[in-house]
Amino acid sequence: MHNYRKINDDLFYIGASDRRLALFENVYPVPRGVSYNSYLLLDKKSVLLDTADASVAQQFFANLEAALGGRRLDYLVVNHMEPDHCALIEDLLLRHPELTIVTNAKAATMIRQFFTIDLDSRLLTVKEGDTLATGRHTLTFVMAPMVHWPEAMVTYDTTDHTLFSADAFGTFGALNGNIYADEVDFDRDWLDDARRYLVNIVGKYGMQVQAVLKKAATLDIQMICPLHGPIWRKDLAYFINKYDLWSRYEPEERSVLLAYGSIYGHTAAATEKLAALLADRGVRDIAMYDVSQTDVSYLVSEAFRCSHIVLASSTYNNGIFTPMENLLLDLKAHNLQNRTIAIIENGTWAPVSGKLMRSIIDEMKNMTVLNETLTLKSAMKEEQMPVLEILADSIVESLK
Repeated sequence: MHNYRKINDDLFYIGASDRRLALFENVYPVPRGVSYNSYLLLDKKSVLLDTADASVAQQFFANLEAALGGRRLDYLVVNHMEPDHCALIEDLLLRHPELTIVTNAKAATMIRQFFTIDLDSRLLTVKEGDTLATGRHTLTFVMAPMVHWPEAMVTYDTTDHTLFSADAFGTFGALNGNIYADEVDFDRDWLDDARRYLVNIVGKYGMQVQAVLKKAATLDIQMICPLHGPIWRKDLAYFINKYDLWSRYEPEERSVLLAYGSIYGHTAAATEKLAALLADRGVRDIAMYDVSQTDVSYLVSEAFRCSHIVLASSTYNNGIFTPMENLLLDLKAHNLQNRTIAIIENGTWAPVSGKLMRSIIDEMKNMTVLNETLTLKSAMKEEQMPVLEILADSIVESLK
């Protein structure tokens, strides 16, 4: 049964969603699933823009053949060669041996790496600014290296002002009938997944995202068709601004994230007390997570959202409690910067986690570490409350 969707007179959505997938890229939890978007342009020449993941092959091909309605397929544009978008290229060529593959030289190399096909006889190699006339439409190709693979490019339809944005402007989450961002409560149901998708997968490459945003600013974009998540046809500036903030490593909100790594609950208890002190001082929407219980991808996303981060960790094997160390190394790997950090350390006989956390933070850019570190030895005592009060006051003052 086909389930393609008409976007306008000659553009169709032919993608599909996978709600069974547990880990995207075998790393990131996707409790709401994920969509694999693909688009078909039926002009004088027919153009397929990317394929899909092998998990949705049956639905993808049913959608494609129904939307083609017996027409030949003239072109396949490959914007991105990651297997969740290119896995079906070989099967597609068996069904449509007449098609020409349109992509850049780096992507062509990757096609040869993934598949054993006669590529030279059916390849049209494009570079920055090249165009393809398909009849009423003219497609322009814009290179987007390291967003988030080196071969990535985006395709701009100069006729209908549509940007086929590859992995940019994507999000985790299956599509539930509504394929447009304006048909859902995006802030409530999609924003957190959009941030988690961007900062975990592309977050390291903020400079490259900024380069693509600068190119996009020169185009009259009226619709964005990403490879994951809903299509944007209204309020594009809202989402583009989010990408601008995230890729500049600027906090989305003046807010506090408390992340604790606690073995027997004493470090957690001190963190809970700090949260109460912050709330008493008027801090709202405090976020608090146990790093042992929360997948690190959510913590990275929250760190990109919040301006202030409290890191509370037990000492473990004369080092940082391992889930906390994993978080810090992930934040460093994703190039987080421009944040204010507070530290709580614990250790029954040799509390060194604070010093070691500080050493990782010092390797990151533009990080302000508050001087008021709280050191616990086993459990927090009443006489340490003034230190915690000072730490709370320092966080509140810096929030201003």
